[in-house]
Amino acid sequence: MGRSQSAWRRQVVKARPKVPGASGGGTEDGSSFQPLPAWMRLYVYGMHGLTLDVVTSCARSFPHSQDYHLLGFSSPYRCLLHAFSHFALEKLYLQRKSFPESSLAFHLVFYPSVFVGLQILLRKTLLQYCPHERVLSAGELGLQYALSIYHSQVFLKSFLKLQYQGWEGHCTTTTNNPGVSHGPRLPVFLRFLFFGMHGFLDEVFFTSVFNFMEKPGSPLSGHTSLWSFFMYGSCSLVVEKLYFYLCYGRGWGPWKRLPVYILFVYAWEFSWGIGLRTCNACSWDYSHYPLNFMGLVTLMYLPGWVFLSFYQDLLSKMLFRVHYV
Repeated sequence: MGRSQSAWRRQVVKARPKVPGASGGGTEDGSSFQPLPAWMRLYVYGMHGLTLDVVTSCARSFPHSQDYHLLGFSSPYRCLLHAFSHFALEKLYLQRKSFPESSLAFHLVFYPSVFVGLQILLRKTLLQYCPHERVLSAGELGLQYALSIYHSQVFLKSFLKLQYQGWEGHCTTTTNNPGVSHGPRLPVFLRFLFFGMHGFLDEVFFTSVFNFMEKPGSPLSGHTSLWSFFMYGSCSLVVEKLYFYLCYGRGWGPWKRLPVYILFVYAWEFSWGIGLRTCNACSWDYSHYPLNFMGLVTLMYLPGWVFLSFYQDLLSKMLFRVHYV
């Protein structure tokens, strides 16, 4: 990881309490913490970039369409490119202390210039695989500049405060009490944001593959609704609670927990569908699918929900080890 990993580690060590005479990897309760692994940062950066795509594309289209489905668009290509470009920007951000005295020059000129340059390069790369992509206009360049300020002053400033608990501390925590973690756990609001972004990721990837299967040879592009962010974020928080209660509190295995997850997910999707339909904002309709109920839920998607239910358990265990300084 080089100098950027060392810079992040110095920032994390500086922020947490030390035991007199202890090494830099521990806290007062003996837990071991470390910077987030590279794979996890790439994962979050991809989701975050995809989320910005969905939000900005919806914001561009809504004033003209007045469509309360609030559809936004992105693609697996974009997600992958966002992950690596954000990863490169992280390394640049971590070297900001070595920049000349004025931090304003870094945050308002140098960093935005690199950010916008990467977005132009990303768009040119996408044009080779997705001909429907547009070249950045002057207005969109201004938007990218604003996003660069948000990225350095809000997103990275908060994201770099996250720590990952080592296996030794994690095993001690889950053995004694799975509901209590050493140090401040990731706040509910941040877990909601993570699950909401993950909902966008799931839907964009699913619709991309589904669209490609319907029209082979078409660009791999997907869509989702802004309402999905709130639906997935809130649903996953409840399923996370169910996981800790049923797994650690009741000792239920994965297959015993699965029916509870599935019943809850279908009830949640149906409830949101009813509410959004009354506002003419429901973005899905399964009326043309077999085994559907009122066009709001369908057993055709049961295999997908089974997979996501098991994957949700993995995400819950992963987030349980993430802490906020």
